[in-house]
Amino acid sequence: MKEKPSYYAIIPAQVRYAKELTPNAKLLYAEITALAQKDGSCWASNKYFSELYNVSTVTISRWISSLVDNSFIIRKIVYKKGTKEIDKRYLQLSQEGINNNDNTPINKIVKDNNTSINNTSINNISIRELKFINDVSLFDYDKNILDSFTDYWTEKNKSGTKMKFELQQTWETKRRLKTWATNQKKWDKPKSNKKTMSKIHQHIQKNLNVKAKLLKQLKQ
Repeated sequence: MKEKPSYYAIIPAQVRYAKELTPNAKLLYAEITALAQKDGSCWASNKYFSELYNVSTVTISRWISSLVDNSFIIRKIVYKKGTKEIDKRYLQLSQEGINNNDNTPINKIVKDNNTSINNTSINNISIRELKFINDVSLFDYDKNILDSFTDYWTEKNKSGTKMKFELQQTWETKRRLKTWATNQKKWDKPKSNKKTMSKIHQHIQKNLNVKAKLLKQLKQ
């Protein structure tokens, strides 16, 4: 039976603010918590995640490795009985991803995650922001364009409940990003200062006229 995400995901502060992780790796961590069983184990394959996020399995492997390297998850291998041939791979949540000041066992956190709907978590703006950044990062544009686009459109309203792009009456990321990239080229284009150039030309011409006059006087 194919695993399906539960109602919401968890991104603890340690993961959310980890500078060593990319936004996509953080989003993947949230997905792993949503798929985790009661013991904190997730059996979803790289292929499953790659199809879910529309990226290659190599990219998924890279995100998982960054989570493993920073001790947020543990990667475990199950070998076929009596051989060294890999049968299955599963991921287990690590205590590093849980707030050290929170004494709630990880089993209870995962159990609550799988059995209850928490509207606050569903609407968590941090998760929606990571999802938006992930969606934008899949487009083939210069990194500076993608960064400026996400910085602008993820700006929060005064109450901190919605981002700027969520306040638009209509929204299609592909169209908006295309327009943004076009405008970015216009904004980055150096502007010529006609008045300044005109003064420079006038100054050069004046010097040439003076030199010509002096040469004429010397010949006389």
